[in-house]
Amino acid sequence: MANYTKTEIGNLSEIGVKYEHGKAFLHDALGLTSCEISVNFMPAGAKAPFNHKHKQNEEVYIFLKGNGTMTLDGQTIEVKEGSCVRVLPQAVRTMEARTDIQYICAQAKENSLVQFGFGDGEIC
Repeated sequence: MANYTKTEIGNLSEIGVKYEHGKAFLHDALGLTSCEISVNFMPAGAKAPFNHKHKQNEEVYIFLKGNGTMTLDGQTIEVKEGSCVRVLPQAVRTMEARTDIQYICAQAKENSLVQFGFGDGEIC
């Protein structure tokens, strides 16, 4: 049995066409056990159709292309290529795209990370 899994989601510019709601979820595709990661496309002028929050999971949004806004607990912030935003579970959130936006969203249980970076690695 291999100690890794691999999947292909295709060209990032095609995410909006190939995947329902413009989101390629990796949890099932890779058999993830510690988090959910999605690769996302939102076309210019689109707005998330609802506000939402989480029960346990914080989210990190990493913007790869484009610009728009996120509204977090009623406060609107600008996001663009290179923006990274951590959102706590209880924060009510939504997003709107000014231009086509490509981003990655990772979610994991808040306060569950006990090892990370070089602290979790060992040279072999």
